[in-house]
Amino acid sequence: MTLPLTLVLATRNPGKTTEIRELLADFPITIQSLADFGPIPAIEEDGATFDENAYKKASETAKLLGMPAMADDSGIIVEALGGLPGVHSARYAGKDATDVQRYQKLLEAMQHQTDRRAAFECVISIAVPTGAALTYEARCEGLIAAQPSGENGFGYDPIFYYPPLQKTFAEISMHEKNRVSHRGKALNELKQEFNKVMLWIRQHMPVYEKLTGLQNPHD
Repeated sequence: MTLPLTLVLATRNPGKTTEIRELLADFPITIQSLADFGPIPAIEEDGATFDENAYKKASETAKLLGMPAMADDSGIIVEALGGLPGVHSARYAGKDATDVQRYQKLLEAMQHQTDRRAAFECVISIAVPTGAALTYEARCEGLIAAQPSGENGFGYDPIFYYPPLQKTFAEISMHEKNRVSHRGKALNELKQEFNKVMLWIRQHMPVYEKLTGLQNPHD
């Protein structure tokens, strides 16, 4: 009998976890996050790209827990700021800053900018304890709003204006966001191939020997 497959999300962010669970709800897989485990050493996101950070988080989590793990690294890239905050999006206003503090700092940096173009980028990495990994990536283009609007979402959603819907990401439902967002696009691409992904995971997971018992050396 095939054992149920568990995938660990290398995040404690409840917003990300909820989005991913919703998108993969139709598959025979259990989704856990780092919040379901005890204290785990923080993984330093010191990569120069989203791809490097996503792979590092996924592979180190997989090795630590001995289970397949998925991580995404995503952020907002602002044209007028030379691509900032980029890979530093989550730490843009300091390590322990809130979402509000982060997007307020970005709004302050954009006060006198006429070029409001921005894009969210996302890279998803799925890794097994041996180090092998799959990668998915996507991008969503929009504008930096003049002021925050909306109560949904998280992160920079209240100031990311998406022209096709004429709303910020924080003004649309999770269902709408999952359809058009950077993470939603990457996850939907993953979703289309997820049966193959589950097979890939099973093929690349290390085989752990089961010990049925130990003999007493003095017997």
